[in-house]
Amino acid sequence: MFFDSHAHYDDKAFDEDRDELLKKLFNICVCGIINVACNMTTSQRSVELANLYPLLWASVGVHPHDAENVSHDYIESLKKLIANEKTIAIGEIGLDYHYNFSPRGAQKRIFEDQLILAKELDLPVIIHSRDATADTLYFLKKYKPRGVIHCFSGSTEIANEIINIGMYIGLGGAVTFKNAKNPVLVAKSVPIDRILLETDCPYMAPVPYRGSRCDSSMIKFTAEKIALERNISVDDLLAATKENTLKLFYKIKN
Repeated sequence: MFFDSHAHYDDKAFDEDRDELLKKLFNICVCGIINVACNMTTSQRSVELANLYPLLWASVGVHPHDAENVSHDYIESLKKLIANEKTIAIGEIGLDYHYNFSPRGAQKRIFEDQLILAKELDLPVIIHSRDATADTLYFLKKYKPRGVIHCFSGSTEIANEIINIGMYIGLGGAVTFKNAKNPVLVAKSVPIDRILLETDCPYMAPVPYRGSRCDSSMIKFTAEKIALERNISVDDLLAATKENTLKLFYKIKN
């Protein structure tokens, strides 16, 4: 049994079989899932889904892609969603300078707003950072949130900086990709008590399913790769990463 610390089951890719798939996953191999939002619409949907399934939990927040489109009172709207007992984190939030779907100024403003909210409410954050390492580190060092950098693809040096802030490293299907160097080095070297496993499903399916719709059952391929690199058993890795997830997302009752 394993814990998927980052998934998007509100995505339309699951519209045809969402309920059947989630019930199957919880019966067979998954002991918990955090469904992570990207905007106000998916934040609402994430909470609704969490209320339907005892082992599914919600994270709410505004992704940098949507930073330009938030209403003036979005923080108050987030607070209402956070009041739900199944909401356990703020995310995914952060910076994305690869696509720049929102202006960088708007991204920074919304990121900082939500970091302040997380500190105010003592909630962990789920961070998205792409081609924005310097600015991401600036804000994380400024606010020192508890949280995780999801889908981490940086160097071991950057990983160590993240860990020194007190945060966790989220690793997913990318560690199985043929040309993935940094994720494998990080998976091999960072302290085991700072690793979380994730799928980012329906995206980032691991080898041998790369390119197809991902779901939480595929986390086992990520776990097998990391365990191999660390020369430990898969069971030990799954147990450690589950413990890490429950420690970070302390509101989860499991």
